[in-house]
Amino acid sequence: MKLIVAIINNDDCPSVLSELSKKEFGATRLSTSGGFLRAGNSTLLIGTEDEKVDEVIAVFNEFSRKRTQMVSPSPSFMTEGFISRAVEVTVGGATIFVLDVDKFIKL
Repeated sequence: MKLIVAIINNDDCPSVLSELSKKEFGATRLSTSGGFLRAGNSTLLIGTEDEKVDEVIAVFNEFSRKRTQMVSPSPSFMTEGFISRAVEVTVGGATIFVLDVDKFIKL
């Protein structure tokens, strides 16, 4: 048994959850926020059999794509004489951890 912990952009979450549901994978969604952009993220917890891990990861690969976005620098990063100019950053994609589970109980 495995526990998959996946951190994805909030924009990708509805389509990922919909596809996981179609494939009959249960998921628990936690609202989280990222570090650099402090953007809204979702952390999904998914318990599954070892042989189905690749199938779950394929859903993330298809429905949580990286993309670029223009953002303004945060005032906390600004120093005296700094000219604020929007920069292009990559957002989206998924960060996935696969952990062994000793026991899985569903009540």
